[in-house]
Amino acid sequence: MPEGLTFAERKKVKRILERVDRKDSVPRTAQETIPFSRMFRDGVCRVTDGYYTKTLRFDDINYSLAGEEDQKAILRDWCAFLNFFDSSVEFQFSFLDTSMDRKAYEKRVRLKERGDVFDPLRKEYSGILMHQLAQGNNGITRTKYLTFGIHAKDANQAVPRLSHIQMDLMNNLRQMGVRAEPLDGAERLQLMYRMFHMDDPEGFSFDWKWLPESGLSVKDFIAPASFTFGSRRICEIGDMECQVSLLQITAPHMRDTVVKDFLDIQSSQILTMHVQPVDQAAAIEKLKKTITSLDASKIQEQKRAVRSGYDMDILPTSLVSTDNGAKFVLEQLESQNERFFLVTVLIVTTGKDKEELATNVLQAKSIAQQHNCSLLPLDYLQEDGLMSSLPLAMNRVENWRGLTTGATSMFVPFTTQELFQTSPDAVYCGLNALSANMILADRKLLKNPNGLILGTPGSGKSFAAKREIYNVFLATDDDIIICDPEAEYISLVNSLKGQVIRVSPTSSQYINPMDINGNYSEEDDPIALKADFILSFCELIVGGREGLQPVERTVIDRCVHRIYSRYFENPIPENMPVLGDLYEALLEQEEKEAKRVATALEIYVKGSLNLFNHRTNVDITNRIVCYDIRDLGKQMRKLGMLIVQDQVWNRVTVNRYRKKTTRYYIDEFHLLLREQQTAAYSVEIWKRFRKWGGIPTGITQNVKDLLSSQEVENIFDNSDFIYLLNQAPGDRVILAKELGISKNQISYVKQAGEGSGLLLYGGVIIPFKDEFPKDTEMYRIMTTKLSETGNGPEEVTDRAEKQEEKQNG
Repeated sequence: MPEGLTFAERKKVKRILERVDRKDSVPRTAQETIPFSRMFRDGVCRVTDGYYTKTLRFDDINYSLAGEEDQKAILRDWCAFLNFFDSSVEFQFSFLDTSMDRKAYEKRVRLKERGDVFDPLRKEYSGILMHQLAQGNNGITRTKYLTFGIHAKDANQAVPRLSHIQMDLMNNLRQMGVRAEPLDGAERLQLMYRMFHMDDPEGFSFDWKWLPESGLSVKDFIAPASFTFGSRRICEIGDMECQVSLLQITAPHMRDTVVKDFLDIQSSQILTMHVQPVDQAAAIEKLKKTITSLDASKIQEQKRAVRSGYDMDILPTSLVSTDNGAKFVLEQLESQNERFFLVTVLIVTTGKDKEELATNVLQAKSIAQQHNCSLLPLDYLQEDGLMSSLPLAMNRVENWRGLTTGATSMFVPFTTQELFQTSPDAVYCGLNALSANMILADRKLLKNPNGLILGTPGSGKSFAAKREIYNVFLATDDDIIICDPEAEYISLVNSLKGQVIRVSPTSSQYINPMDINGNYSEEDDPIALKADFILSFCELIVGGREGLQPVERTVIDRCVHRIYSRYFENPIPENMPVLGDLYEALLEQEEKEAKRVATALEIYVKGSLNLFNHRTNVDITNRIVCYDIRDLGKQMRKLGMLIVQDQVWNRVTVNRYRKKTTRYYIDEFHLLLREQQTAAYSVEIWKRFRKWGGIPTGITQNVKDLLSSQEVENIFDNSDFIYLLNQAPGDRVILAKELGISKNQISYVKQAGEGSGLLLYGGVIIPFKDEFPKDTEMYRIMTTKLSETGNGPEEVTDRAEKQEEKQNG
């Protein structure tokens, strides 16, 4: 300390010296422990000066479910993906399993009560979901990431190259059927928060605008309360006990399930694989030098053997093995499509206390031994190991193992696809048949939410539809319309206080096929679109091989515009046209073709089939409406289903401007597809409903009818949600070809039990099972087995008639 300083000056100098002493390599806070320099909003991270990284999140694919040939194809693509990287790019795969608090998880699944008369049903359905949840492992959330980094002078130089690499990586992953998306800066921070708070992964809260206001850094928002690295083999992150271990790869050959087996451990953990490509020429040169050195060792051993008087061809086993291995690798690098990589595999095992940690570590060691490897705790290197497990593509352990492309490819990052969406409109679809995890899917998140439920009689088609209807009604505000050719949905609709409309020659309930509203078309002229429906309606009535003739179409179109003009001049219910108005307008035309169409319509206007010549007299605005067309004859049923579809279109157009979704379920869908007119109208629904807020679902046992023409095949092409139950042999072949389903996958719809099959959700294919509890009121209402309900078709119809009488007063 300099002489002549005052006490205050001495104190100030002392503080400066203490601050300087602290500026060494030892971090003093949890924030200082986190080894990156700066996180940018676009997701680029400056780890150290001159080193920048980005992170992709990628989805899983069903590698475990794929057949042998499909697995080989995936492995080939995976090898090509690994070979894509050059030696200037460092990359890291991160697999994060985080366990959610059971109560918090149940809160996500449980239906929220709304204070209405349906809360008892919500409570029962929530209980069923809790029962299903208990069978799986949905308490573990698994996510997968790829982080890649390059060295660059500054961010301006790094960003363009990182973006180019990112595009190439995403394209390569897409070729394997793997969806990937880049993380922005906030998402990368959230990922590191989850790693540091595995006991509370949902608590992340951050906004860039908070930084200048608070004076905090991004590390303040992700750091745990503390890091403790005092122990030899254990570290602490907040209150959680951890151990970071190195997977020592000693086996000459490994199975392709090593990643899957580690990830199946039922606890929070991080599995990290650092991969550093080696320049091909440098790798070959190094191997040649190694072989030369081994040859020199062999000569020395042979000389020693001669001096000792034993056979010079007898060499140490380890030397021979190493020499053979080096020559084999050299041959692969020189003559085959193989690269050389330096690989480090780290596993962060966690526990709420030391006993739980010890149990999980023991399980991880057992898995390593199954693959002829060793799991070695990083003695006194726990901090370096933990920080190397962060998605920063920075390996501070640097305990590398040299592997070729083929050996590295055994760390297949793909296991089993899961589908568990937590959006408010996600509904229960069964349990994953491979993992027993619950499947929750929101069809509104699909590019095209249209759906099909396919299966043989007795496979559970109607039950699956009813279960979804229950879930949708209780959990969302969506409207639901059902076309019910077999009177199977009446009990369900009555339990939800919906409107059952019996469309029958003997019914006093009527729906008007001429109904229209001002929003009926997205164009300026709703009458033009309504005319298309009426032409289809008349074509079914007139019949014949060629249907309506051009002149007949012209006069019908002319009459349609005439009878609707009065309504749109004064749109009151009394002015809504009925079928009789069209009949009268046709009779007024001079063309003989108009008389022919009018004559065909006469039985539906004045005759015994005049049930469609009335104005609508039932509540078609109820949240759930079921059109029971069971008692219509064969010809009338086609007309009934076509009219129901038009009523649905009316409802969709009204709901569109109310920002409300309309769900439409069509049972026995194949009946609509057998006639050209109804099939064409169905295809239009499948094409147009999406942008109008409609979600149609066809339920059928006849796959061949779906593919009977190129036009009807559009229904398949425009359905991103397909629920496949047990399928007949011929249909299985068709489905496998049309939907790109492998032999192993299609086996799940071969002699499948009731409620089991395959779910196709966008690009995801998941085998499912649904063992719905039978001791519930919901099951009794939904099941169609007479032995379980005691209700035959006549009893159902009797209840419907009583309901009709009650509604009509």
